[in-house]
Amino acid sequence: MSAYQDLLAHQRETEALGNIAGLLSWDQEVMMPRGAADQRAEESAALESVLHARRTDPRIEDWLARAEADDAVSARVLDLVGRSYNRATRIPARLATEMARLTSLSQGIWAEARANEDASAFLPTLEEVVRLKREEAECLSEGNLYDALLDDYEPGATSKEIATVFDRMRGPLVELRDRVLGSEVSPQPVDKVFPENAQLRLARKCASAFGYDWTRGRLDMSVHPFSSGGGDDARITTRISESDPFGNIYSTIHEVGHATYEQAINPAYRFTPLGHGVSMGVHESQSRIYENQLGRSAPFTGWLHQRMTDAFGDLGMDTEAFHALVNRVDMGFIRTESDELNYNLHIMLRFDLERDLISGKLEVADLEEAWNTRFEQDFGAKVTKPSQGFLQDVHWSVGLFGYFPTYALGNVYAGCLDQAMRAVTPGIDAALAEGDASPAKQWLDENLRVHGGLRTPRETIQNACGFEPTETPLLAYLTRKFEGIYKL
Repeated sequence: MSAYQDLLAHQRETEALGNIAGLLSWDQEVMMPRGAADQRAEESAALESVLHARRTDPRIEDWLARAEADDAVSARVLDLVGRSYNRATRIPARLATEMARLTSLSQGIWAEARANEDASAFLPTLEEVVRLKREEAECLSEGNLYDALLDDYEPGATSKEIATVFDRMRGPLVELRDRVLGSEVSPQPVDKVFPENAQLRLARKCASAFGYDWTRGRLDMSVHPFSSGGGDDARITTRISESDPFGNIYSTIHEVGHATYEQAINPAYRFTPLGHGVSMGVHESQSRIYENQLGRSAPFTGWLHQRMTDAFGDLGMDTEAFHALVNRVDMGFIRTESDELNYNLHIMLRFDLERDLISGKLEVADLEEAWNTRFEQDFGAKVTKPSQGFLQDVHWSVGLFGYFPTYALGNVYAGCLDQAMRAVTPGIDAALAEGDASPAKQWLDENLRVHGGLRTPRETIQNACGFEPTETPLLAYLTRKFEGIYKL
């Protein structure tokens, strides 16, 4: 075999083992008995040790030196394998294994501390996670520690560039939010009980409406909704509150956006570096455009209003009032349940705090106070319990530092994609009114998803849209939408 074929064969097994590691993580959050946490930590550490050895195999350097690219696909494969090898060889095997073991344990400690509203039970573990992430960043960094971690989730992005975008967004978002909150329109929640089983049935209908392939996926419950896997095994989870059905519905639609991206990638790329979403920012663009531009649109909420009436009885409002309720703006504590205006402000808070944690400007012992102070400044409300504050998200417990800003980048990308898609795809709203997102899904599949990791993140968005990504379409969409709903 050629050097390129040898490299692909090695990579195929590495990718397959990585998928198995993902299944262990899925099982831990969905199915695993609580008493198995220590055992699972050892299993995860052992598998990470094997994966790290494969990713740093000296033969990779030789194969890369001798392999020749015949086309854009093979050139991109070589580029991504080289990038992965360069990063992996900078991280000691001891550190990779220790991180896998600790974050496996940490996730369960976080979940229990969150359930018990006991921040002190989690802080020592988080302090260890942060220590290891700082060490990892020092191994990878060529200057900025945080940028070294960010590059894992949004290759090519820098914290300086992201901060500049956030600075341009913050003022318009706060101004629009304040005008909305001063409006006479004030949607009120429905005071009903929404039984769990009925909610799950409705969640499945919504997932089907957005093109989720059930022969290659499944829906389960978890503390924090997430999507896992890809290709022929792309799984999603949700969580349910019987007093608030929208958390479940829109978490499901959000995760379906992630999963349908993975399901649509060219099967020829499977078990190669091209067989995944290209970055978390691009991935978030798929979940956020499903959840917001499509899922919270007036045509789709009209369809959803009828489905909810059928499932739960009279909601006491017409479709226009229901649309306003789905898009209700308030100063809530929880990011995943936040409206579109406040959501990016939630991300900006986390972005600033985790940059300070990695740089050492902020210590873990002071994190809760820093969070609560910043939240009150940004949202005008006092955090009264840890699950409303820094314990609400799973990300830091499993070491995902550098991940949060990709959520807001995903919103920016989604704004660009929505503008480009609607300019050339008639019938999107008419189909959504019938509970059918297939015209939008088809455009996204053909223009973005099928390509997987073939291009860089920015190139992926630019290729799909025909223009460089910018926050302008997102801000225009939000202004148009909320001025209409709130009669501004």
